[in-house]
Amino acid sequence: QVQLVESGGGLVQAGGSLNLSCAASGRTFSSYAMGWFRQAPGKEREFVAGFTLRGDSTTYADSVKGRFTISRDNAKNTVYLRMVSLKPEDTAVYYCVGRRGITWSGGSWGQGTQVTVSS
Repeated sequence: QVQLVESGGGLVQAGGSLNLSCAASGRTFSSYAMGWFRQAPGKEREFVAGFTLRGDSTTYADSVKGRFTISRDNAKNTVYLRMVSLKPEDTAVYYCVGRRGITWSGGSWGQGTQVTVSS
């Protein structure tokens, strides 16, 4: 399985932006559908954005559409999450995940990176 390490989290004011990165190990990165999830305190982990298995399209949670952009660079084994117009409700630990199966839960997960948006 691919090993994933997130970076780029931090503290930002509402309206600000952050760029998250997720570096993957291994030579099969391009065969993985990559995605981002987040978990806020006291809440369940939720889907944020992701590529389809075919890699030809992306999907987003309604709460982040128009503000977040997922992208990937297969040459660098890295997936990114560009976040703009951040809101306090975006505060969460953000996780990178890679899957080759049907479900995200069965994929490989990173350790997470904290994003805190102050009002």
